Parts: sequence; structure tokens; C-alpha cells
Amino acid sequence: MKSKINTEVHTHTSVSSHAYSTVNEMVMQAEKLGISLLAITNHGPATPDGAHPWHFANLCCVPRKIGSVHVLRGAETNIINYNGALDIPEHVLKRLDWVIASIHAPSLVAGTEKDHTNTYIKALENPLVDMIGHSGSPTYSYDIDAVLQMAKQYDKVIEINNNTFRIRRKNVENCFRIAQRCAELDVRVAITTDAHSLYELGNTEKAWELAMEAGVREEQIVNLTAERFLEYLSARKGIDRAKFEDTQPGL
Repeated sequence: MKSKINTEVHTHTSVSSHAYSTVNEMVMQAEKLGISLLAITNHGPATPDGAHPWHFANLCCVPRKIGSVHVLRGAETNIINYNGALDIPEHVLKRLDWVIASIHAPSLVAGTEKDHTNTYIKALENPLVDMIGHSGSPTYSYDIDAVLQMAKQYDKVIEINNNTFRIRRKNVENCFRIAQRCAELDVRVAITTDAHSLYELGNTEKAWELAMEAGVREEQIVNLTAERFLEYLSARKGIDRAKFEDTQPGL
């Protein structure tokens, strides 16, 4: 089943030592593959090799349009407590186009299902958070309906992450259940590579297949095309759509 995704909204660069390509290399590969939008979303500082907050604050030095590729300034923040606190300061997050909130084991000790449910709900209540990242871990199980209903209420996005099939295989069953309930509750989803090198760009086949088998409809997929994604961000966050055409650095 061939994926129709033409964007990259969760990627990492060599700012982190467990990723292997520069921003320029990622952009050039995206253009080569015909990918029309690339969000740079490096790990926050609570990840052992995560980026310093200055990295995120200074993303304004990267143009939002390079060649034919829209380049979004983003972050994959770490949720660092059960109240949904993030590891990047609010004043920095306000400078970004796209913010993912994820749980990573080094940054949050596993608790109870109630703890994890509250963690995600509180993160979704943060107006600066746009998407919950790769939430299928059985170690951090949560009340799926409670969290997805909150995502729908706040018009936020739930990720279906292709890297799950490579490095988080024990999560696949939970990811299917989450995708299935997203379909049933009509919650927005994003299908991503979570690419850590240019060689992973464009490969969303397994995540696409899971989403389709779970009943997710194309109209729910916020990053199906660049235009759909930019319209969503512009409408929800009040960003001037014209800013995404800027070919020069700047705020």
C-alpha cells in the first residue's frame, strides 16, 4: 500500500549525535524526493544529546522556504513530569512554528496509567503544543479515549510514527488501537518518518498502511500535503500564511 504523504513533520538533524544529517542535507534530499515540506524538530535538552534551547531560539536564521521546500522551525520537546511540563522554555516555544510533545524514557520515569493520562492531557492543554509524539509505548500506557477526546477538543494532532516499526516494535499493537480510535473519534493525525538521517526521508509506508487498516480517513491526515498542513497551522496558531513563503532568514 503506497503512502500518499508528501511532507516531513518530524525529523532530526546532526545537532543530536544519534542523528546523522545536517539541515542542508535534509532539505536537499527532500527537494530531490519531491517532498514539499520539512519540519526540523530536534530533541529538547532533557534528551541526553538533545539540543540547547538556543538551537530552537535561533532557528529564525533558517529561511522558511529553501528552493521548493517549505522548512518549518520546530522541536520535539520532552514531557518531563506528570503535569505535562516541557523541557524548552515557553518564550522559546513561542518562536516556533510546530511543537511536538513526546515522552522519552530518560526524561520521565514511568508511573501509573492515571499518571500518564494526566501527563498527555496537561501537555495538550498547553496552547504551544501542536502534536503528541509516538505515544504507543506500553510502558507509558494511558486512557486512550480521554487523551484523544482532549486532542479533538483542542484541535491537536496525534502522531503515527513510521520509526515504530524499526525501533519500537513492541508498540505497534498499541499504535493500531490509537489510530483506530482516532478514526472513530475523528481526531487529526500526522503520519511521520521521525527521520534521523536523509536516508529515511519519504519512507512512511508502514505507518500509512497501519493508518489505513485502522480506518483513518485521508481528510483526517493533517500532513497529507504541504498546503493542508500550512493551512492548519495558519488557522490554529494565527500564523500569517505568507510567512511560510519567506526565502530569507528572519522572524
